[in-house]
Formats: sequence, structure tokens, C-alpha cells
Amino acid sequence: MKYKQVDAEILGRIREIVPDAKRVLTERTDLASYSFDASFGTHFPELVVQPKTTAEVAAIVKLAYEETIPIYPRGRSTSLSGGPLPVEGGIALDMSHMNQRLEIIPDDLIAIVSPGVLTANIHQAAEQVGLMYPPDPSSSAVATIGGNLAENAGGPRGLKYGVTKDYVLGLEVVTPQGEVIRTGGRTVKNVTGYDLTKLIVGSEGTLGIITEAILQLIPKPPATATLMAIFDDIVTSGEAISRVLTSGILPAKMEIMDQACIKAVEAYQPCGLPVEAEAIILIEVDGHPRAVEEEIKEAARICESIGASRVEIANTEAEREALWKARKMVSPAIVRMKPTKISEDATVPRSKIPEMFARLKQIRDKYQVNLVVFGHAGDGNLHPNIIADKRDQEEMKRVEKAVAEIFEAAIALGGTLSGEHGIGNMKAPFMEMELGAAGLDVMKRIKESLDPKNIMNPGKIFPKPGQRLVLTEG
Repeated sequence: MKYKQVDAEILGRIREIVPDAKRVLTERTDLASYSFDASFGTHFPELVVQPKTTAEVAAIVKLAYEETIPIYPRGRSTSLSGGPLPVEGGIALDMSHMNQRLEIIPDDLIAIVSPGVLTANIHQAAEQVGLMYPPDPSSSAVATIGGNLAENAGGPRGLKYGVTKDYVLGLEVVTPQGEVIRTGGRTVKNVTGYDLTKLIVGSEGTLGIITEAILQLIPKPPATATLMAIFDDIVTSGEAISRVLTSGILPAKMEIMDQACIKAVEAYQPCGLPVEAEAIILIEVDGHPRAVEEEIKEAARICESIGASRVEIANTEAEREALWKARKMVSPAIVRMKPTKISEDATVPRSKIPEMFARLKQIRDKYQVNLVVFGHAGDGNLHPNIIADKRDQEEMKRVEKAVAEIFEAAIALGGTLSGEHGIGNMKAPFMEMELGAAGLDVMKRIKESLDPKNIMNPGKIFPKPGQRLVLTEG
């Protein structure tokens, strides 16, 4: 596909759509801020536009479609897969300024939100009326709901409550042709026609741009309890995870940290974690107070029976918060080891968690990389992170091979390339490995049908011929 560049005539037409000069950026220094996300690679857009209304978005997209100009919607750039990178130049559409609407309707158990609203603000607004928006990605304090919708974000509570797509009742979407459509609605039951809502959520901005969402809320559980189980062997901790999940207990959260994570956190901000342990599991249950009390005790008993060297149940809210604070400090702590973090989220069936842990150990030793493991172990959504220095070209080549083998291991165990980070451009080379040629072709045909000019976030999800993962520079 040959794209047209943004020339003076097109820039003038865009300035007519968005007359506020501060929301149309052309300076190289401004474009640099939109050339990267939290993954790898630097790609400059030709122009940045910050729309505030659906009408502005629709008019810009219509213009881009007429002129065959690529358009890249983005939120706060927290993507770990290259989702918003403007790999073909074109227009970067900064949706973070569309944050005017955050309406909680308690009687209907819904929230109606603009795409630029921070996810954490939705949590706070829902909790003020005794409700909860369950999806809780770790980046919720800085990530926009629009980005969460595009990537189908998850988080620790995904084990019990599911991910973003499970709480989206309806959307307002601007199509690649600049038309405005609505999918779904305000009701839990809605089986009118194709489920376009589920198609758009997780499509990573390749099928349309979300300009409003109707989200389902649930009553906030009245009680929670948390424990920490300490293990001398990470594979044994995986067996404990499987045993708890098949016992009749469905935790709200079940997180794991390996020894490298534990040591990094203690070096970064001491929390009293057991640095001699090979792994710790954090388990949280929620619900009725009596049920919570019994379930946390039973989870502790199961962990001890599998081989936990010690189990500690948090007795106060302060102790519970301290445990989860330690988990949230993993990412900032591990980058003190080396400056470059390759954050993956390959996911496997729960029964394969112990085997995946063993495979990760083998990959770490085979390629001599600093591989640490943490993440949402209860749903198999592990986060094997490799800590490296991108200036060391030889090391990064080993990292590339290790990442590819992590994906191969996950697929071989019946898993998936991504549990919540999305595909973007980083994982595109591996799509056929999971879907097969025919499966990938079906997705391509959907894309071509809705976006025949391929202007909507091109270069994502679908691999180019010969494309491979490249983390080295030059």
C-alpha cells in the first residue's frame, strides 16, 4: 500500500477541523514525544492531532481515508507491544484529550466513559457508590480506558473476574471511512446481529477508533483476605497454584514472584520479603466475610500440603497493602539490574504452569539471560521479563532468541502469545505460529473488508513477509 504524505494542503484541511492550533502539532520536538511507547523502536508521525470530540475524530478519519493517509490512535503510550507506534508515518491521533465523560449510573450498574479517561479514575468513581469495575491492569493509574479497550487489557483480577472485553456492553466507534456507529448498548443481554463490540475490543485500533464506551459494573465485595506462600522451588509453587484452583476456591488474585524479583524488590525498597525463597505466591480471596475467612485458611492449608516452607496470612489491612505494594514494585525494581526490560506475557493453560516454569528455567540457562518471572499465575498469564542492556548488541541477539523460544514453549503447551499486552508489531512475526496460515488469513480478510485502504493503525498484528523480532539497533 502506498500512502500519501501529509502536505500543506492536507494540513490546512486538518486545521479547519481542529481550529485550536495547540491541538495540531507539527514541530519535530513534539513529534518525538509520539514516536515511541513502552516497547521497542522509534517511529515518527508526520503530524499529531489531539481531538476532543467524536465529530473531530470522524472528520479527521474521513479525510485520512479519502487521501489514503495512515492514522494511529493512541492513549498514554503504555503499550508493551508497539501498539500505537506510527510505523508508516501519517497522523498520530492522541485520544487522551477526549476525557470529558465519566458517568456512573448505579441503577443500571454501568459507567459511560470517554476513551481518554484514566482507568484508575473509573475504579475510584465506581467505588464511591459501592460498585467495582473489575479489570485492573497494573498501569491503570496512567493508562486510558481507550487503550485498555484497544488491547483488551487484563490485570491481577482477571483470574476471577475476567478481562476488559467481559465488561464492555457497548461502544461508539469511528470506522475507517469516518462513519460513526454504535455497537451493543446499555443492557447485559443483547443478541441483535453480529457482536461487533467484541470484535472491536482487542482489535488494537486496526478496525476503528473507540470514542465512547459503556462498561458493566458489579457490586464491590464486602471483604478480602490475602496470604503469602513461600516456596523453595518454583515448579512446586506452580503445583500449588493448580491445586488451589481445583479445590473449589476461586481467588480474586493469585500472583507469583520468583527469586530474582524478590531480591530486586528488597534491594529497591525493603519489604521484608524472604530473599532465600525461589518463589512466593500471593493469594487474595474476596466475598462474604465468613466465606473469605474459611477460604483463605483452606488456601493456606493447601499450599503447606504441597510444600510451602511458610505461609503468612495478612492480619491487618496495612499488612495486606504491604504485600501488594511489594508485587507492584517488581517492574521498577528489576530495571535497576539493567536498563532494558523486555516484558512478555505468554499465557498457558493452568495445568501447564509447572511445566512452563521448568521451560523458562531451561531458556534462561540456555541463552544466559537475566530472565525473571512474575505475573498473574492463577490464570496462566505469566510475565517472563528479560532484563538486559540494549547497548550490548551481542546480549540483545541472545535475548531475541530467548523471547522467540518463550513464545514457542507457550504455544507448544497449548497457550497463547499474549494474555493482555496485545500483538502490536513486536509479536506480529509469531502470529502464524499460533493461528496457522488459514486462521491468520481469516483475520486479514476481516481487516481488508472493514479497512480496504489499510489506513487504520497499519503495520500491526499482521506480519510483513520475512518480518522477525528485532531488538538490536542498526
